[in-house]
Parts: sequence; structure tokens; C-alpha cells
Amino acid sequence: MKQALRPWRWLLLALFVCCLNSCHDDDDSNPGPVIYTGQQLFVSANQVSTLTKVQLQALATLAGYGAFVPQLKYDVTFYKFLYKTTYQGQLLQVSGMLAVPLNTPAPPALLSAQHGTMFRYADAPSNFPATFTGFELFASAGFVTVIPDYIGLGASQQVVQSFYDKSTSAATVVDMIKAAQYYLQQQQVALNPRLFLVGYSEGGYVTMAAQQEIETHPEHNLTLTAAAEGAGGYDLTGMLTGIATVPNYANPSFLGLFLNSYNITYAWNRPLGDFFQAPYAAKLPALLNGSKTREEINAELTTSPAALFTPTFYANLSNPSGEPVLKQQLTANSFLDWVPKSPTRLYHGTDDESVFFQTSETTFARFKAAGATNVEFFPIPGGMHQTSIAPMMANALPWLQSLDK
Repeated sequence: MKQALRPWRWLLLALFVCCLNSCHDDDDSNPGPVIYTGQQLFVSANQVSTLTKVQLQALATLAGYGAFVPQLKYDVTFYKFLYKTTYQGQLLQVSGMLAVPLNTPAPPALLSAQHGTMFRYADAPSNFPATFTGFELFASAGFVTVIPDYIGLGASQQVVQSFYDKSTSAATVVDMIKAAQYYLQQQQVALNPRLFLVGYSEGGYVTMAAQQEIETHPEHNLTLTAAAEGAGGYDLTGMLTGIATVPNYANPSFLGLFLNSYNITYAWNRPLGDFFQAPYAAKLPALLNGSKTREEINAELTTSPAALFTPTFYANLSNPSGEPVLKQQLTANSFLDWVPKSPTRLYHGTDDESVFFQTSETTFARFKAAGATNVEFFPIPGGMHQTSIAPMMANALPWLQSLDK
């Protein structure tokens, strides 16, 4: 959602500068992650601003979300939030944004919102109000809202993003929820028992990963009320092999981030020249150093997958026996053997050029075939990746509000 804001960045900074204010279960026989409590995970929460509902309504209008202005009813205090999550078997300090609506008539629900792919460190949600994802508006609609930065952004930017890794994606959300619940309890901020998840693009994938983690691990002591997931790459094998069948792919920056992330996260340590042709392999480290936008990275690459990838790697994407280690990891990080239990809505634009519509279509069909009874799918006719965000939220927000009773 942040893409629509860029032309207004400096205007927004000027507008809001005046508002700136300053025990676990450890089973050695279980290779899964250790479960920590919110108290163990919480680090700090520092107030950065309080914005009135009028200011948030103006922000929504400037960013292209004027249709949501009638839903924005509360002033909101924003906090830069630090907590810990598990990364490669160790606790890592990470960050996010906590937004608390003021003077709600009853205790609000907690909602975790997961943003789309970011390349620039400056765009991390914890840098609000210098950056804006759009999900901050959920707080003015009456939800205590947490927006995790993800590993590799914000306080953990020294680590390469763990992009489309299911376990760390889930952990950054679940651990922020638990840390926020602990902090709010210490501050005597009452919450009602409902918990919601919402996300788009990479955030749709991260949301589904968190939903699976919550629903399959009751030891987190979290009960999910509902989840809204848009345009996530839930079937990674199908997604990447699909890219090998199209002559052009609009966002080659995603492919660079994805393969670089897997190469480092899983300690393959392969030269990037195994995946990418010259001159792109040599360019990628500097392109992915956190200083450049998606558009700037795209401009330095090619939209032709056949020209971007080496001939061998490109051919192996379509070869069932090619790149077996990569494809094993793609399968492990996809959602192929789990079915949502909580009420769930999937959204996807039918003309999405970045995350193909078929990944949601086939995921929904698999859920239904496996017996899912609480999952709905909302195709967005003619929707592309950026243009489908607002239609999704126009459906998801009133649905979540209807369940918050």
C-alpha cells in the first residue's frame, strides 16, 4: 500500500512533524521452535506520535484511500515496538509498529497486519510517520494494530531478509502478537479476546504462515478469530515454475530478493552466477543493500526470465528433476498439507502480474477439496497487483468488524 504514498512523502512529513512525541516449553526431541512467552519476547515500546482522526482521514485521502475515511473514527497513538523472535535457533531482536486507538467505547480487538514486499530499509513500518503502509488506518477504525517489520528490516536490517520462509514469517507475527499482549497488559490497556490477521502480497503469505502456526500450536495460547489474505504466493513451486513459462515478468526485483534470501537463509552459499546471468548476478548485492526501491531495482534488471536466469537454471525450473534442493524448500514453504480452521477470506486480482492469480485459485481449490468449511475466495476482476489492495480492504474491513462483536 505504501507505493501510492511516495509522491506525498515530504508533504506528510511536514504535516505530521508537529505530532512527534517524543517460561517456555523446550522438548529436545522436537526439532520445532521453542515457544516463548510474551514477557520473554518483549523488549520496549517507545511512543513516536499521536495523530487525530482528522489527520488520519487526511492521510487516507492523500494516499488514495479516501473511501475508508468514514471508517476512521479514533485518534491513534503510535509506538516503535521492539521484541525478539527466533532466527536460526537463536533469539533475534526485531521491530514493528504498534498503533493503539484512543477512547474506544469498549475494549478493542488486536489485529496484526502484514505488509507487502519492501526493499528499502527506510520503508520499514517502524519508521512511521516517515513511511506509511496503509495498514496503520486499521487502528483508527478501532483495532489495536501491530505491523511487524519482518526479519531483515527495521531493527534486524543487518540480517538478510528471510523472504518467503514459512517458519520465520510466522514467528515474526506470532511473537509480536504475544509481546504486544504482554506490554498492553502491563500498561493496563484492555483488549477484548478477539484476534485478527490481515495481509497483502508477501503479507498475504506471512499472514497464512502465522495462521497455520497459531492453529497448529495451541501452546502459543492464541485463538484466531479470522484472517484475510490477499495475493500471497502460497504455492511457491507453482509460482516459480510458472514464471519460467511467461516471456516477461513485471517485477524481476522479487526474483533477485527471493533467490538471494533462500541462498543465505538456508546456507547454500552458491554464487549468484548459478542463478542469474551476467551482468545481473554481479549487480544484485548492491541492488539489494536496502537503499533502493523496487522500481529502481527493476530498472537495473530485465523482465525476461530467460535473459535474467542462466540457461541451466531456467531450464531446471521446468524440469521435474532440476534444482531438487531448491524445489524441496519451495514445497516445504508452501501450504500443501494444511487446511485453515478459522474463518478465512482469500483475495486476488485476476490480472495480477506479480503474484499470479492461479496461486490463490489452486490454493482455495485444495482447501475446499480437503474439507475446509470456513474459507471463501474473492477474485477481483481485472485487478492487478497494486490496484487490488483497495478492493480487498473494502471487503475485508467490514467483514472483520462484523466479527468483532
